[in-house]
Amino acid sequence: MLTDIQLQTMALTYREICEHTDATPWVPLGNFMNDFFDNFAKRREELVQDCIEIPANVTPELQRWAVFCAASVEYLCVRYDLPCPAWVHDAAFTPLSVAWFFSPAAERNPRVRERYERETPEAFKRRNIYCGNKVYVSKREAAAALRLKLTA
Repeated sequence: MLTDIQLQTMALTYREICEHTDATPWVPLGNFMNDFFDNFAKRREELVQDCIEIPANVTPELQRWAVFCAASVEYLCVRYDLPCPAWVHDAAFTPLSVAWFFSPAAERNPRVRERYERETPEAFKRRNIYCGNKVYVSKREAAAALRLKLTA
């Protein structure tokens, strides 16, 4: 029996972020990461190819997440040598007017801010988003790297 599998694409992820504004965006993003890194790693290109749809009356918060999703796709395509879809360079995903630091400590502590500015991947920095270099870490890749380091 064949079943229709619903991939957690980035387009679906952003739609779920928009539909559930009272919930954390990290749940749909985590579901996307599970599919990208584990469940459907062989179908990564499919997971990022469709353009996210920004609602006509988008709030500043949801616009920020749209830009984050576009930066995420660009970063993951570069990192995993996938063709980068043209939609990530659309004018709808231009840099944020105010820098967005994922750590509240970056507002209070210049050293934290400097670390985020230094370590954030370029796809995010160009869009004025500072999330550090661990926002998309595959637990399997990290575990393999640690095992390799411990046996060296």
